[in-house]
Amino acid sequence: MATQNHFPASSRRRRILKYGAALGGAAAASSFVTVEALAAGKAKVNMQLGWLASNGIMGEVVAKRMGYYEEEGIELEVTPGGPGVDGVASVAAGRAQAGQLSSSPSLMLARSAGIPVKAFAAGYQKHPFTYFSLESNPIRTPQDMIGKTVATQPTAVILLRALLAKNGIAEDQVEVVKMGSDMNQLMTGQAAAVTGWMTNTNALKVLGDGRVDMMLWDAGIQLYANVYYTTDDMLANHADVLARFLTGSARGWSEARRNPEAGVDHLVAEYRNLSRESELEAVGPVLGFSFNDVTAADGWAAMNPANWQAQIDTYASLKQFKGDTPTVDDVMTADILAATEALRKQIG
Repeated sequence: MATQNHFPASSRRRRILKYGAALGGAAAASSFVTVEALAAGKAKVNMQLGWLASNGIMGEVVAKRMGYYEEEGIELEVTPGGPGVDGVASVAAGRAQAGQLSSSPSLMLARSAGIPVKAFAAGYQKHPFTYFSLESNPIRTPQDMIGKTVATQPTAVILLRALLAKNGIAEDQVEVVKMGSDMNQLMTGQAAAVTGWMTNTNALKVLGDGRVDMMLWDAGIQLYANVYYTTDDMLANHADVLARFLTGSARGWSEARRNPEAGVDHLVAEYRNLSRESELEAVGPVLGFSFNDVTAADGWAAMNPANWQAQIDTYASLKQFKGDTPTVDDVMTADILAATEALRKQIG
């Protein structure tokens, strides 16, 4: 389903040179071994996901199926993650040129452990992680958790600890129990709240109209979700490839925003395990987390260094870093964003 090529080869070459200049002169012909040069000057990019393929990569799917990556000289391959898959290790080892993490703290913790990975864009400006309760026993603020039982996934316990600390609530004032992916503990009264992503509309149907939402972001812990990241070596030697990849992704997300129903059709055609009905319900929230007042000002996929610093400070206060506390420059770069700024601002 390739569309008309908006950027002829000569124009694309000029933009690649511009990217190289903006990123300190990195050249496409450098020697980083995991970037496979293909025919007609294309570069193969393997994007490693932190979890299974879902609506969080709808823009990438649209870009691939509509030929946007091809026009940017990129051949994209998406490698799903899942239980038992260490996506960060795959990227760090060079098996993938880029990755996407569900939550920004994973990258900070990896960097503290000495793994040379760095964020270069943020897919979701506002993290969809939410505490769900019912009108019969609502939790609308962190203070409403006091004296109650909260069920959360094992990997999200640290998020709850951060939330309590941010709001001056002692951990022994809330009973924390573990949960899986369903909402059973809330529906049976075993917990006053359960956790999940607001974009998982299929799982939320069981809660009905009496659902009460308290987003982690609104409660004071403002993380990024669907974070794009790569290695220091990739940034140093193939920044132009990353810029072309992000350009293709930006164009895909722009098209998905312009025509959400068609975006869903592309997504379910690519991943047939997904339900079109459920994805049509989810596409509104997905686009809402991808585009907001920040992207209107700074462009799609923008990141704020001050936000990263606040996250680092929160995790440092909870003594989560096993190595040195990373700096903002350790965990993120604005170089790829700067190289693609003109286009990203057009679609923000």
